[in-house]
Amino acid sequence: MFSYINLHQWKVLVSHFFSSLVNLISPSKNVRRFGQTIQSMSLRGDSKSPGLSLKAGSKASGPTPTKRRSSVLWSETLDVHQKSSFSTKEIKRQEAIFELYRGEQDLIEDLQLARKAYHDPMLKLLIMTEEELAHIFGDLDAYIPLHQELLMKLTEETGPDGTVDQIGQIVIDWLPGLKAYKNYCSNQLAAKALLDQKKQDKRVQDFLQRCLESPFSRKLDLWSFLDIPRSRLVKYPLLLREILKHTPPDHPDVASLDRAITIIQEILSDINMRKGESECQYYIDKLEFLDEKQRDPLIDDCKVLLCHGELRNKSGSRLHVFLFSELLVLTRPVTRNDRSCFQVYRQPIPVRDLALEDLQDGEIRMGGSFRGAFTNGEKAKNVFRVSSLDPSHGQSHTLHVSNVYHKQQWLNGLRTAMAQQHGAPAQPRESVPEKHRSPSISAAICDAETDENCPPPSAGPKLRPQTLSKTRLDQKLQGSLRRKETGV
Repeated sequence: MFSYINLHQWKVLVSHFFSSLVNLISPSKNVRRFGQTIQSMSLRGDSKSPGLSLKAGSKASGPTPTKRRSSVLWSETLDVHQKSSFSTKEIKRQEAIFELYRGEQDLIEDLQLARKAYHDPMLKLLIMTEEELAHIFGDLDAYIPLHQELLMKLTEETGPDGTVDQIGQIVIDWLPGLKAYKNYCSNQLAAKALLDQKKQDKRVQDFLQRCLESPFSRKLDLWSFLDIPRSRLVKYPLLLREILKHTPPDHPDVASLDRAITIIQEILSDINMRKGESECQYYIDKLEFLDEKQRDPLIDDCKVLLCHGELRNKSGSRLHVFLFSELLVLTRPVTRNDRSCFQVYRQPIPVRDLALEDLQDGEIRMGGSFRGAFTNGEKAKNVFRVSSLDPSHGQSHTLHVSNVYHKQQWLNGLRTAMAQQHGAPAQPRESVPEKHRSPSISAAICDAETDENCPPPSAGPKLRPQTLSKTRLDQKLQGSLRRKETGV
C-alpha cells in the first residue's frame, strides 16, 4: 500500500506516527559527549547509580525541550557527614568508577533509543528494507546485554556507603565480550556510505529531520547514535587508567587494573587491525581500472590504507590519491550507474619504486611552469613530487596539498612506507607547529576522528614515522627526482 501513496499522504502518516512516538519516548535527562579527556569529563549521577540515590528536591522532568544530560559528581550525591569520611584520593577514585558506571547506563539507553526511535519506525513505515537496516544498524541491540552485565556486576559490588572497593577483576572477566564489536566496527565505513546514499531519498530525509527536531534525539543525528559504541570502546583504557591513578599503591586492585588495561589495549588493537583491513578492502573494491594491465598484482597484497584524500596535480586538476602499504594509486572520482567509485588515473606506483621530493614554497608555479617560466603565474605552496624509479613507468607527479599540516602528514606517511619497503630504520616524526595547522583539523590526516577519508594509524600495523629531512636514499635518487615530468 505504501508504494501507491504520494509524498504528501506519506508525510501526514509520519506526522501521526511521530506524535505517538514522542509520547512514548520521554526526552533524556542527560547527554554525554564522547571524545573528551578524562580530566575534562564530568561525572554524573541519578537515582539509578549503584547502591545510592540522589538527594530529593530535583524537579520532575516532563515533555520539555531538548536538554543535556546532567553532570553530577559522585561526591555531590553524598551529604556532608558522608563526604567527610572519605579522603580526597578515595573520592576521586569513586568518581572515576562512577563515571564508568554512568557511561554504561548512557550507552545502553542510546542503543535502545537507536532501535526504538530509528530502526523499528523506518522498518514499519517501509522507509528502508530490512536488509538495508541490518547493514546500517548491525547487531547494535545485541550488545545491550553485554553492557547490562557490567552494570549488574558493579551494582553487586557496591557497598552500603555507595563505594566500590575492587573493580579490576570484574572488568577483566567482562572485557573479552567486547570482541563482539569487531564486525560492527569493521562494517562502519560501508554502513555510513549506505546511510548517506539513502539520505538522497526524500522520505528518509524527512524522517531523519523529524527525529533530529524531536526531544528524544538530543539534537544528535542518526550516525551520532550509531558511532557511540566505537567512541565508548576507545574510552575504556582512559577510564581504567583514571581509576588506577587514584588507587593507592598498596591497594589489592592495582594488579588487576594493570592487567585490565593491558587486555583492553590488546582487544582494541585487534579491532583496529580488523577495521583497517576492512576499510582498505572497501576502497580497493571501489577502484575502477581502465584495463586489466593497469591493475597491479600488488593491490591484492595491500592490507593497510595509510592515507588518502583529495590533492591537486600541477595543472590544477583534482585527484583522489590513495597510499596503500604496497602501492600509491592516483584516481579521479567518478559515478557509474549511481555508484561512486575511483577511476585509476595512471599506472599505480609500487612503494618500493617510489621516489619522493619535498618542494619548497614558490619552487613551481601553477599551470605547469617552473619558477621564472612565467611572470604572472601563481607560486604554489605545500607541494611535493612523487615519481617512479622504474623506467617502464616513466611517471612523475607534482601534487599540491591544501595546507602545510596535510603536506607534513603526507610526507611522513610516504617516507615511512618507503622506509619499510627498503628496510631502513624510521626516524622520529617531525611535528608541525600549532600556528601552522589548519583550524579545522587538529589531528593527523589519518585520524578518523578528524578526517573520515583517512583511517587512523592504528587501523593497521603501526608504522614508525620519519622526519622530513633528506635521507641517504633520497640523496641517491635526487637525479631521478629532477627528471622531466611525463605523468602530469
